[in-house]
Amino acid sequence: MIEVEWARLTAPELRAIAARPEALAVLPVGSLEQHGPHLPVITDTASASAACVRAARLVADQIPVAVLPGMWTGLSEHHLPFGGTISLNYSEFHGVLSGIVRSLRAIGFARLLIVNGHGGNIEPLAVAARELAHAYGLPVIACTPWMMEPEAIRAIAETAETPAHACEGETSVMLAVAPDIVRQDKFDEAVQQRPEPTPRYAGFSRFWSFSERAPITGVRGDPRPATAAKGEKFLDVHAGILARAMLDKAMWRAPDPVWTPGRGQGTTAGSL
Repeated sequence: MIEVEWARLTAPELRAIAARPEALAVLPVGSLEQHGPHLPVITDTASASAACVRAARLVADQIPVAVLPGMWTGLSEHHLPFGGTISLNYSEFHGVLSGIVRSLRAIGFARLLIVNGHGGNIEPLAVAARELAHAYGLPVIACTPWMMEPEAIRAIAETAETPAHACEGETSVMLAVAPDIVRQDKFDEAVQQRPEPTPRYAGFSRFWSFSERAPITGVRGDPRPATAAKGEKFLDVHAGILARAMLDKAMWRAPDPVWTPGRGQGTTAGSL
């Protein structure tokens, strides 16, 4: 098996990967935040990392790829009332990502895929990926596999509220990758609440604390139907999504250099 985990490779081995055409770095991004009484605070990072490694192994014989260690903190201030949570502000989050992209470019990597495992990172990553691609002139793409291919996710899950937070989906994945740190005896405690859903206002954005959405245990969804076998299936779905993206040549076109001086004098790609 070709080694794909950055942390398990030596500098000369990584230099060799980066020297190949279209070398791809993959960055799992998660969080360090409460996941109820039954899941560890590293859940989002661990699940994103597992999906990235699984996907990279599917394509490593076709493209040069290396999976970075998971970025263990993101934007999680909405979980702070429950404890156990470390959060960044957007400027700090963007700064860390910028340093990573800048380093990758210096090493020689041509592309970066950011794989997100935390809902609170979705909007910040959408902005950051666009800004970083323009700033450094290489394709930077972000995605959240839990939010993709919902029919495939629903076909595995028994509960409708998957994905949610510390739910059947996340719990199943953690049972697959780190069962020793899942507190299965706390599943019943995790679902002791049945709060009224927080109102949703389509087209409007505002801050909702998780103490407003899930005030007792910080859990949305039901972990009780979770199994390691389902976790393997969820990870296979995520890995399939990522592997196809890694091999999609059209997706990895170089970013349009919109900030080039004088670019506003033309309107088409061939005008410069």
